[in-house]
Amino acid sequence: MSIKNWNAGIIRPVAVAPAGPYENSAAPGVWTLDQVAYWQKQGLWPTAGNAAPGQQAYTTAGTYSWVAPSGVTSVSVVCVGGGAVIGGGGGLGYKNNVSVTPGNSYTVVVGDGGFNSATPSLRYGGQSYFSSAAVVAGNGGRDDDGAGGTYVGDGGGNGGASTGGSAGGGAGGYSGNGGNGNTGFGFVAGSNGAGGGGGGGGSDIYSSNRGAGGGVGLLGQGSNGAGGSSEGDSNGKGGSGGAASASGRVGGLYGGGGGLNGGSQASGARGAVRIIWPGTTRQFPSTNTGDM
Repeated sequence: MSIKNWNAGIIRPVAVAPAGPYENSAAPGVWTLDQVAYWQKQGLWPTAGNAAPGQQAYTTAGTYSWVAPSGVTSVSVVCVGGGAVIGGGGGLGYKNNVSVTPGNSYTVVVGDGGFNSATPSLRYGGQSYFSSAAVVAGNGGRDDDGAGGTYVGDGGGNGGASTGGSAGGGAGGYSGNGGNGNTGFGFVAGSNGAGGGGGGGGSDIYSSNRGAGGGVGLLGQGSNGAGGSSEGDSNGKGGSGGAASASGRVGGLYGGGGGLNGGSQASGARGAVRIIWPGTTRQFPSTNTGDM
């Protein structure tokens, strides 16, 4: 920024606003205290520890290390657990304004979806969490009793149950539970998700077909996912921008429980973790949680 020498001999910069309030913004030039105070009142003076909005999503099962960027001292996080094979949907938990230290690394775990295996634990959906499972987590759905995954955090929702163990439950919502997957040897629809959660799978008259649960999106609370119908399309719909099953009655992304496809046990959907910052101004379920 250029500066100007006025006749009074006072050196002042040209009146151009700083680029923003963030630590990595610039305000070059020579400033008087009253000018600094003016831009501070406007909320535009660069301030240490005030990070520009940012985000990072992890959507593939595995363990990661997230390093807090320069200027980022707080984050908000949502975690979705994996859905079970022919079972419950994954839970969704979020936590806001989590303190972090710039340059430090934090563990991120994304749980996988359950699949047909002789190992019981692999049939469950995996747990997803940030930093530790005690801070914020979305727990995986179960296949043995069809229970939906629970959650840890400031808020969220449990995954939908798989009633009878063969139609998938929907992923948990931001302020309510996923829809239950209903079964039976008749035309039975799944229930709708609540609080932006995924809908449960339905069943048709053929015992070899059971719908999958709908998934949930990561951009904050949106509309509820509808339960799967009992005729034709029996998969639950995704809530909050999540996906329904693409094919084969596999659980919908993220966190939907799997169903039955011609008698074959379909896998649950994997979980996910999304981190947004600053955690002071971007908070789940719906405050500035979109792409920024």
